[in-house]
Amino acid sequence: MEINILLVDDHSMIRQGLRSFLNEADLNVIGEANNGIEALEFLEQFQIDVLVTDIMMPQMDGIELAKQVHSKYPNVHILALTMMNENYNIKHMIAAGAIGYILKDCTQAQLQLAIRTVAKGEKYFSDEVTNVIMEGIGGKPKLKQRTQVEVPLTERETEVLHLICKEKSNAEIADELFVNMRTIETHKRNLIIKTGCKNVAGMVLYAIERNLFNDL
Repeated sequence: MEINILLVDDHSMIRQGLRSFLNEADLNVIGEANNGIEALEFLEQFQIDVLVTDIMMPQMDGIELAKQVHSKYPNVHILALTMMNENYNIKHMIAAGAIGYILKDCTQAQLQLAIRTVAKGEKYFSDEVTNVIMEGIGGKPKLKQRTQVEVPLTERETEVLHLICKEKSNAEIADELFVNMRTIETHKRNLIIKTGCKNVAGMVLYAIERNLFNDL
């Protein structure tokens, strides 16, 4: 079954990365939008099966977008893809019409499964999101604890991360920093450990959220 997808996120680099690997997985990304207003304009012209949207965006956020899409386009299935794991955002997205909610530090396989699941009209919530929902139902306060203490990046690791964010390959990074490929691979492994990310997309998000670089 072909699944037509609209990606909504205010970071173009994230949209481009998602589009690339989703298309490779035979998931048809037919459009992108920077915010909810652009997404609604797209939906006026094109038919999609799954709307994959962030929550925090300028002009119109994902919650308001979900409300309007659920009302105007009931056949469009909504999946939240976000870093927001607070009970408030989860509850409001579900109330707005989202049937899926997954965090951006998920693996590619998890995201593909989430999209294929909601495309069938079935609910999909990541394990972490499910735990937050259950804690909310139980009336327990959400205590946000980091399972890993962040370790400061070295100057060279920061340089490597910056080039990763610019979509440079290992070979290009090695050439630019005048080191060999094995050294770059070592830096990447160290970055994954220090940032607690699972993949390159997670490291890009890490940099964006912390405003590490002015050109992202």
